[in-house]
Amino acid sequence: MPPLRRSDLARPFLKWAGGKTQLLPRFEALYPPAGRARRYIEPFVGSAAVFFQVRRLLRPEEVLLADGNEELINAYREIQGSVHRVIRLLSEHRRLHSKEHYYRTRSLQARDLSPARRAARFIYLNRTCFNGLYRVNRLGGFNVPMGSYRNPPILDAENLRNVARSLAGVELKVAPFHETLDYARAGDFIYFDPPYHPVSETSRFTSYTRDSFGASDQEELAKVFAALGRRGCLVMLSNSDCAFIRGLYRDFAIHAVPARRSINSRGDRRGPVSEVVVLNYEAPSPAQIPRRPLQPELLSRNMPAGGGSPVGTARAGRATRRGPAPADAI
Repeated sequence: MPPLRRSDLARPFLKWAGGKTQLLPRFEALYPPAGRARRYIEPFVGSAAVFFQVRRLLRPEEVLLADGNEELINAYREIQGSVHRVIRLLSEHRRLHSKEHYYRTRSLQARDLSPARRAARFIYLNRTCFNGLYRVNRLGGFNVPMGSYRNPPILDAENLRNVARSLAGVELKVAPFHETLDYARAGDFIYFDPPYHPVSETSRFTSYTRDSFGASDQEELAKVFAALGRRGCLVMLSNSDCAFIRGLYRDFAIHAVPARRSINSRGDRRGPVSEVVVLNYEAPSPAQIPRRPLQPELLSRNMPAGGGSPVGTARAGRATRRGPAPADAI
């Protein structure tokens, strides 16, 4: 079978704080060689940009994606198992889109909706709200205002079908990052993309959920990172480039990467910044990186006709207090 065409490649369908699309070319040189990691785990999945690339390049036999955001994981589950239903509901949102429809949809309680309607609501609000932010109040209600867009891209049906194929056979879990210690095993490749530690008090913006991700959480994550390494896992982590983070991971390989961040509401505070990627393994040289394009039959191996639930897909999980990573939208 020929390699996938560009139009067949899944890409993030959400605008997400901390999205890694722009950094993927740099990340490719930092992944373990293809075939070294049998299972890939991403405990802060966010927009899944890294997952889509790892799935295509490294071709892990198993994948587990997790996040503390229950609405996010529900969206992935519904695309995985009921993509045609999600597309149909998003088409309706696109037809009705207006200021009145946005705020009426925002006022709905997710718990009162079916899983597919929750997923479509989540995606619609994400594509039309201000800067693609995810923020909730103390009661758990989504409270981001509508963005000013002429023609927001509410629905890309072709990409959603590609995403469904990429998610075939993937285990999806609502879980905090520290539960990674409960299921990770030697040989797993694990990528952490937590809420970034603020480089200054004025850049602090971690309240994407009712609970922020503070310094104590960063310290706990560093302990989990080290414990996974002792277990024999291959671990990679992204974070802001600051003395606090460098100190937490001083015993590991730290790579500085430039990124452009634009989540700040003030244009004069947007621009290039330095981020770090931490590895507990030695980055392979280019000659050590065999890259094989993912074949179409591997993407659809567990996807039944009609877009139903793939074989072996986990749907268990409970809401937890951790949320997505704040830094920038994809």
